[in-house]
Amino acid sequence: MPSVVNLNYERAVLKTTTSKIGKRRAAAKSKTVSSETYQRRRREIAAAAARVFNEKGFRGTTISAVAEALQIDRASIYYYISSKDELFDDVIREASEENVLRAQRIQKSDLSASEKLRTLIRELMDSYAETYPLLYIFIRVDLKHVPDKRSAWAKQMKKIGRQYDDAVTSIIEEGYRDGSFRDLGPARLVAFGIIGMLNWTNRWFDPENSKASAEDLGNMYAELVTSGLEHAKAPARKKNRPVAAKRQRAEGK
Repeated sequence: MPSVVNLNYERAVLKTTTSKIGKRRAAAKSKTVSSETYQRRRREIAAAAARVFNEKGFRGTTISAVAEALQIDRASIYYYISSKDELFDDVIREASEENVLRAQRIQKSDLSASEKLRTLIRELMDSYAETYPLLYIFIRVDLKHVPDKRSAWAKQMKKIGRQYDDAVTSIIEEGYRDGSFRDLGPARLVAFGIIGMLNWTNRWFDPENSKASAEDLGNMYAELVTSGLEHAKAPARKKNRPVAAKRQRAEGK
């Protein structure tokens, strides 16, 4: 059985080592340009963590599992990431930023407003499946009540969320302007409704077990939303053959 002296010594060594790593990490982060190598390595760790989170879920993921996926020593990761929470936050931020970039590309494209909205809805559902369950976990986070140490991250995520809302709102407004969408009310509220409907899939959608795929759901919701916004199209006129025949007989033809 280890003595109290030995245990205290080991704790002191661990504390000192962790402190040194923390100082090195802080020094690297404090540089505005932060060495390219440092930033590249963080991105590599985040990418590996995303795979592990997808496979094991948040609770099942450990720093050791991420280190194993990268085939590096666990201690090496702590130079770049201080905790699993920080790792999770980085992965969520990058996935959310990618969704914003996709939405902005769609919004600025030459597609019609209706096709933009269809594409955006399909891509968001694809993203939920590709990152499952990470973005769904984030959807349940109340950014107003995160710990102080994560407040900077929460502020970033609110900004990213607004950027996504802006892209969807702009597409709705475009449809209003060109007359392809019926004006159902404030474009931002319509956008919130669309995003909220897709976000609600976090309650039941599982890419591996759900009967419908992300592609099926994306297509279904895209049709549901756009058919509700678009002006009703007049049905194609059909020739009324019986009436035409009666007219010809009446005219003695």
